[in-house]
Amino acid sequence: MLRLLIASLFLISLFSCSQQLEGNVQMRLEMDIDSVLNVDDFNGVVLVMQNNDTLFLKARGFNDLEKEIELSENDQFVIGSISKQITAVLILQAFEKGQLSLDDTLNAYFDTIQQSWIDEVTVHHLLTHTHGITALDAPTEFEPGSQFHYSQLGFELLAQILEKSTGQTFEALSADLFDRCEMDNSCHPKSNKTNSLVKGYEENEAGTMVFSDASFENYVAAGGFVSTAKDLARWNTLLHSGRLVTDETFALMKTPFATRNHPVFDEVKYGYGLLFKAGEEDYQIGALGYTPGFASASYYYPKSKSQIVVLSNAVKQLEDFKSVFKVHRAIINIGANLH
Repeated sequence: MLRLLIASLFLISLFSCSQQLEGNVQMRLEMDIDSVLNVDDFNGVVLVMQNNDTLFLKARGFNDLEKEIELSENDQFVIGSISKQITAVLILQAFEKGQLSLDDTLNAYFDTIQQSWIDEVTVHHLLTHTHGITALDAPTEFEPGSQFHYSQLGFELLAQILEKSTGQTFEALSADLFDRCEMDNSCHPKSNKTNSLVKGYEENEAGTMVFSDASFENYVAAGGFVSTAKDLARWNTLLHSGRLVTDETFALMKTPFATRNHPVFDEVKYGYGLLFKAGEEDYQIGALGYTPGFASASYYYPKSKSQIVVLSNAVKQLEDFKSVFKVHRAIINIGANLH
């Protein structure tokens, strides 16, 4: 009986120590992130999760600077190039259904483009920014597959290929995907679900934050989807747990098909809609997103099953993209150190 009591007390002590340790880790995390946000006077939402536990979630600043309406954790942002991985998943889901092939050349889908590259550029080239298309009425700037050139137009062509291969509009396809993912606050910007969309601001030459009316000038498939921090965290969880595409298909998304001299991270590797440092596809993987008025980051850390989402609607120091994403990069580094 005494031994049982001692064993019970020992287990209670261990549990108490474990809880205290977890509490200390979370407190330290909060202090580290708050110190980053305070230095930069950040305006946006930050979410850090590990497994299914929320370690940090904070909205600070305003969704409307003129009216000083405070941001909410559930406010919507334009997510910029994070949109590309959503488009890539739609393409890959169609691929898994046999509706298209990654080796299909564009002549299978477009009969009005009068350029020879229509017989050479493939769906794969579009996904990896290795197609060389600069305009639909001009030759490619290099032989398809030979170089990398980051392209918004390539992802617009992917959206059109999806429409032609499935018989549905890109808006309807994305709405169905978000519905299946239970991402209730994510949408195509033309939908009627943008009631919580914040206003995006950029710093002008005088150092004043001004409203940007150009947030949706980019192609939706490349950079125009609307989402929230919580929805993007759900997206990361589903994507990295094999619930959106098969493991074999997801491996393609993480394959380093191309290399880019990135304006924020220097040299990075590109898969399908995802970017990562060389050899880090199983360590730190995700994307940044920029569109006028919005700067975003969404990164997942497979080994620790943790993730960060940073959404900002007040973009400063546009002359230097590393400065634009200063807070995002600091929080990405904090996420990388979670164990």
